[in-house]
Amino acid sequence: MGPLELDNTPAWLSREELDSARERLPILYVDAVPVRVDERGAVTAVGLLLRASEDGRIRRELVSGRVLYHERVRDALLRHLEKDLGPMALPRVPTSPVPFTVAEYFPTPGVTPFHDPRQHAVSLAFVVPVSGDCAPQQDALDLAWLTPDEALDPGVLAEMERGHGVLLRQALSHLGHPV
Repeated sequence: MGPLELDNTPAWLSREELDSARERLPILYVDAVPVRVDERGAVTAVGLLLRASEDGRIRRELVSGRVLYHERVRDALLRHLEKDLGPMALPRVPTSPVPFTVAEYFPTPGVTPFHDPRQHAVSLAFVVPVSGDCAPQQDALDLAWLTPDEALDPGVLAEMERGHGVLLRQALSHLGHPV
């Protein structure tokens, strides 16, 4: 089964079963920091999504989503990048991707910098270069490409919830950018 076929299959758990599992088990996620790079591989821009939160506030986010049952991590990354950035984003995900960090999201605020009120989730976080045309999809309102310095502006980081600002700082530090 290819990565795009997974989108057409019914959910592997019903809403009730997923809610029950979220109360009992950590759920596996992927987070992706989309970047543009120059010919030397240096990051020139970071892509941040603009979304409306459940309470109606506008927030910046990274690409993020659940890994489905029987789905490879690489396929989950590609599926979520396409879902949020569009089919022409042309992400360059290696055959065997390696995360720059592992983030643990807890339903209780303050356990770690990462918070998800729905569940305990473990997320593998990746930096993913994209070279194609990106357009926000699904529930994303906009996609902004910011320089690394602009992305690290305290005002921009304040617009990021659930620890995504911490992940962004970690990603840029991992890439050698001063934070």
